[in-house]
Amino acid sequence: EVSTEDPETAFCTLANREDLNPEEGSIYHCLYQFTRNEKLTETNKLLCDVCTQRHCGPKNNIKSEKYVYTNAKKQMLISLAPPVLTLHLKRFQQAGFNLRKVNRHIKFPEVIDLAPFCTVKCKNVAEGNTKVLYSLYGVVEHSGTMRSGHYTAYTKMRSMNNHLSDLILRGPSPQALETEPVKGQWFHISDTHVQAVSASKVLSSQAYLLFYERLL
Repeated sequence: EVSTEDPETAFCTLANREDLNPEEGSIYHCLYQFTRNEKLTETNKLLCDVCTQRHCGPKNNIKSEKYVYTNAKKQMLISLAPPVLTLHLKRFQQAGFNLRKVNRHIKFPEVIDLAPFCTVKCKNVAEGNTKVLYSLYGVVEHSGTMRSGHYTAYTKMRSMNNHLSDLILRGPSPQALETEPVKGQWFHISDTHVQAVSASKVLSSQAYLLFYERLL
């Protein structure tokens, strides 16, 4: 979706991302890189309808070779914070003509704040809120190589998140809620084998998919 925005707020976020200083190899660093401000220049210039009409007149009189392209800035930010946040980490990478598995551990927290990656006019965040918090409740892990491997999951058995239901049915609440992880017991699931594990075991896993539920 492309819309005309106030230039003063077009690249503004709910929380100051410059104060984030994310740690290398963390999910915050991944999100920071994914939502960074990009400059579109040279062969990546943006077609500008306003510039084209200014130089060439009405659009129906313009030939394709007369289109005017201009330098621009691009940034992808979250405009609608989801009730359930799913993060997909790139674990399979092209290396020449081959694919290889990326085994690097990416640090991820039990509670994550999306505010530094949300547009300042995020549609379903109550006015005045500068935090968009999510609590981890599921992880999918891949072990092995490109030729053979195994998927397992970690999931948290917890009480119902009533705020999540309200958020889906009635939209955001202006009231601040808990900022701690939703309490519950973690389990590791591998085929038919299920075992209770600690939160530290979950946070040390080689995450492939992360599932968070919204707190605030």
